[in-house]
Amino acid sequence: MIRLKGVVNTILVGAGCALLTTSCTTVPQGGDEGFVSLFDGKSLDGWTLLGQKGGGYVVEDGAIVCTQGGGGNLFHERQFADFVLRLEFKLKPGSNNGIAIRAPKDVGSMAYKGMEIQTLDHFHERYGDRLKPFQYHGSVYGVIPAATGALKPVGEWNEQEIRCEGRQITVRLNGAVILDANLNDVIDHETLLAHPGMLREAGHVGFLGHNDWVAYRNIRVKELPKARIDNLAPEGFKALFNGRDLTGWRGVPGSPPEVARMSITEWAEKQVAADAVAATNWVVLDGAITHIGKEFHNLATEMDYGNVELVADWKLYDGGDSGIYLRGSPQVNLWTVPEGSGGLYNNKQNLNTALKRADRFPGSWNRLRIVMLGDKVTVQLNDELVVWDPKKRTGVTFENYWERDKPIYDWGPIELQAHQHPVHFKNIYVRQIP
Repeated sequence: MIRLKGVVNTILVGAGCALLTTSCTTVPQGGDEGFVSLFDGKSLDGWTLLGQKGGGYVVEDGAIVCTQGGGGNLFHERQFADFVLRLEFKLKPGSNNGIAIRAPKDVGSMAYKGMEIQTLDHFHERYGDRLKPFQYHGSVYGVIPAATGALKPVGEWNEQEIRCEGRQITVRLNGAVILDANLNDVIDHETLLAHPGMLREAGHVGFLGHNDWVAYRNIRVKELPKARIDNLAPEGFKALFNGRDLTGWRGVPGSPPEVARMSITEWAEKQVAADAVAATNWVVLDGAITHIGKEFHNLATEMDYGNVELVADWKLYDGGDSGIYLRGSPQVNLWTVPEGSGGLYNNKQNLNTALKRADRFPGSWNRLRIVMLGDKVTVQLNDELVVWDPKKRTGVTFENYWERDKPIYDWGPIELQAHQHPVHFKNIYVRQIP
């Protein structure tokens, strides 16, 4: 028997009162054409367990079982970007687990480093009235609440489908849509800074054991491949580079405090001179903004930006050095040294190095994803989290290089740093966040 309450759950996600709404709606699931099995029903071949607790996971009666008192992060070896995942699961009273999607293969909580779709007997008395809306079964844990009412009684098999297509996440449980939301609608700063992994483009699927018995079976996936077209912005983003010329970009006439002290006439003269220098040092080659100069003349956006999600692909060669300025201040560091790129190089009081090296080989394209909200920054490089405060689960403070006694400016241009080395940029996209 399905306990169908017909409840609509909402969560306030920003000062603008934007709402994410989920409700139980019954929708036909469709056939299994194009789906590939991820589990052979007999072994854990193709799966990797990290951070094992107790008995970890075993195979029993054609199902992957998280043992009572055991768990850890069990990941499938393949990675997926856009996909549909279908499976069946069964709970015991009070069972708690999670399904990782687009997650890194890592220990720790995937609710922050990736995404976790909650698996939970949320009706059990052990939880009482302590659950937050985004902790009920089917929720994107900590981010988006799912509607209740479609979960079968413990001991019965449930059918679940998770569809990830771009930023759109849909969860269907026993034929009812319990969550259908776009991640771009999440605009609460605290949530975005705590859960940077939800913005990953691809990653592993897996099961996240929390010491409770849970069984999964009939695990299959269908990929939804999409061609990536250079310099064509994804939904919700604006392209800062059109792939053809430097429209929307300018030279840099001075640092923010220097510009603030200029008269209009002086600024106009220096801007003309800076544009001329930029035109001789920055060109478009093969659909990429390319620095060909030998000096330190940055290229800046004509518009100023505040709170943003910024995406940029970049390429350096062996020994190369560059960076990206935020709000006119240095910098998210790009280089080819062993420490790795992405660190906030000019920080003095806060973290200024990358948490790990995620760079590809020199001469290869890398993808950078920066979220800047207030004075906090998170950075992902090639879908690996390289700037974040794991203890506080928030971003790292971005210090004001130009005026150390002041916080970072509220607004300013995005700048591509010239550092006497050839560097290429393309697929530069921005999403402004209220």
